Amino acid sequence: MLLTKIKASIIGRPLKTEQLQEEKLPVWKALPILSSDALSSVAYGTEQILGVLVVAGAFALWYSLPISLAIVGLLTLLIISYRLIIDEYPGGGGAYIVSMDNLGWFAGSVAGASLLVDYILTVAVSVTAGTAAITSAFPILHDHRVAIACGFVLLIMVLNLRGLQESGTIFSVPTYLFIISIVMLVIVGSFKILFVDGGGTPPPITSHFPEGLTWFLLLRAFSSGCSALTGIEAISNATPTFRAPERKNAGRTLVILGILLAVLFGGISLLAYLYHLTPVLEETLISQIAEETFGRTAPYFFIQATTALILILAANTSYSGFPLLASIMAKDKMMPRMFTARGDRLNYSNGIIVLSLAAILLIIAFHGHTERLIPLYAIGVFTSFTLAQSGMVQRLLKRKPQGWKGRLAISLTGAIVTFIVLLIFAVTKFTEGAWIIIVILPVFVYMFSRIYKHYNAVADELRIDISAEKPQIKKQMIVLPVGGINQVVRNTVSYARSLDVDVVALYIAFDEEDAKRMKGKWNEWCPDIRLVIMRSRYRSVTRPLLRFIDKLPKYVGDRQVTVLIPQFIPRRWWHSLLHNKTALVIRFILLARKDIIVSTVPFHLKK
Repeated sequence: MLLTKIKASIIGRPLKTEQLQEEKLPVWKALPILSSDALSSVAYGTEQILGVLVVAGAFALWYSLPISLAIVGLLTLLIISYRLIIDEYPGGGGAYIVSMDNLGWFAGSVAGASLLVDYILTVAVSVTAGTAAITSAFPILHDHRVAIACGFVLLIMVLNLRGLQESGTIFSVPTYLFIISIVMLVIVGSFKILFVDGGGTPPPITSHFPEGLTWFLLLRAFSSGCSALTGIEAISNATPTFRAPERKNAGRTLVILGILLAVLFGGISLLAYLYHLTPVLEETLISQIAEETFGRTAPYFFIQATTALILILAANTSYSGFPLLASIMAKDKMMPRMFTARGDRLNYSNGIIVLSLAAILLIIAFHGHTERLIPLYAIGVFTSFTLAQSGMVQRLLKRKPQGWKGRLAISLTGAIVTFIVLLIFAVTKFTEGAWIIIVILPVFVYMFSRIYKHYNAVADELRIDISAEKPQIKKQMIVLPVGGINQVVRNTVSYARSLDVDVVALYIAFDEEDAKRMKGKWNEWCPDIRLVIMRSRYRSVTRPLLRFIDKLPKYVGDRQVTVLIPQFIPRRWWHSLLHNKTALVIRFILLARKDIIVSTVPFHLKK
């Protein structure tokens, strides 16, 4: 009762199943929840490009502009492609469902693994990036970034356990404030450069490749900048969370996201170039741009605060996608069934908790460094992009609906471009950690296959022919382990007698005197039930019990043996910490035996 009250105070009162429709999201709430991941990548996408180009010197920084333009073009292509996926698959699941439906089990499992890894890394990357924004403004906190990041993950987990409506209301404000702050930064920064600084002095441009800049370095910068595209698939993955009409509302939200992302990302890239900025370890690029534009004044701290919030709360995108995808995959026998269960607040609470724990482990393992996580992050995203577009190509070629040629051109182009980006990532980021994802994805696929085979095997074994296989009656024999004579044993013996079957009590004695004393008491108290006493020189209870059970088949014949375990239940939960768990240990060990039935008779203490 106490735990129930504590739980209700943290995540809220349980909701009725009929209230599920009320938990669905309007566009204004869905945008901050499902787009915060993509929007937050504005804070580090340009920084990733410049971090690669700066190696080749100041002359190479100009190439950040055409690279950003190419990324915006790829963004437009993906927005159109995922708009088609929403129309075709309004049930959600994104790349997993598209791949499973059109490319087969293996492609579907790879897409599912990519998305699950993507969601986990989204939480880790977003929270560590948000923590970096805080430590940029307050450098004294830099050494505590891991603890701060883990604390934020736990906070977001609790907020999401409270349900979509509540988390949507809470997370919408920081997202809209971030959009306002970055739009303000781009407008004011551009105005300052053009009219206050007289157009500024952009870095020099050369007509040839600067020394040290190679095509490999350009491709590496492009692939790094493509981290700005992560998260745009979240809307198609979570289409069922929208209010009706789901397709229309999801499509509208996706288009709004595309426009916002193109404007914000392009604006930040332009300002970074015109301000001659490059990444530094202790300060983020957004922080540098804001300081150049406003100085360390109130607008600077407002931008830093909203950036930190959006980076941290961008993790909420995963809290919408991971649990839903895990539930879909669990229904397909690809993941444990526990992911299909809705919690008190009508969300998939098991998925939310597992996602949080996985993200915390990653943050600790990588010591809270965002740049170490992004190479892992993006390769999984583009794997799912490629499979989603390839699945749509296969679907359109097979069905050929009205207007299919135009859709095919879009999906085919998307598949080719995202596959090329995936290859670039795999090659350029291999030594930076991308190899981990290349190793992990096959492990996930193997795990899915084992789970799938297990569920099929269980289903085959449990399946019954109701016309031929009828319930059977078997003779019983009850073995009753006792540790003495008390009210718990009395309660269990009374129950055993009521079943009208053969009963034998078993007592484990540690010495001869103990055995004689128990035998005398038992004969006086319950002489009609036979007591077997076994001696244990090494004070073990389970070993003599197992030896006794092993010998039973010689004497009981075809009778079914049931071990009836007496157990008392303390009134207070903490009282159980004061007692031995002998009954639980016996039950745990005996459940592994195939030839017996194990049952517990509880006795509830009143004091």
